[in-house]
Amino acid sequence: MSFHQAQRAIDEWVSQYEAGYFTPLTNLARLTEEVGELAREINHRFGQKTKRSDEAEGSLAMELADILFVVICLANSQKIDLDQAFDQMLAKVRTRDGDRWTRKAR
Repeated sequence: MSFHQAQRAIDEWVSQYEAGYFTPLTNLARLTEEVGELAREINHRFGQKTKRSDEAEGSLAMELADILFVVICLANSQKIDLDQAFDQMLAKVRTRDGDRWTRKAR
């Protein structure tokens, strides 16, 4: 699924409700919350803070998907085309960081 398709699917879902998209500040708070949930799961898996014995294992994939959902909601509310923005970001990274690290031998 492209960003365009994901943006359209989320817009169709959000558009069925009168409330519509949350404000940018509310979406930023939601994004911060979701990133915190991802950080907690990564810390439990790879860090020194282990889960309690009664805590279920979370899903890194679902935490990342939650973050993408909020990012897409924010982009949609601001009329940002994420396919275009992502292409621009990749071009920037390729130009700026193309020689930053040692390439693997082929």
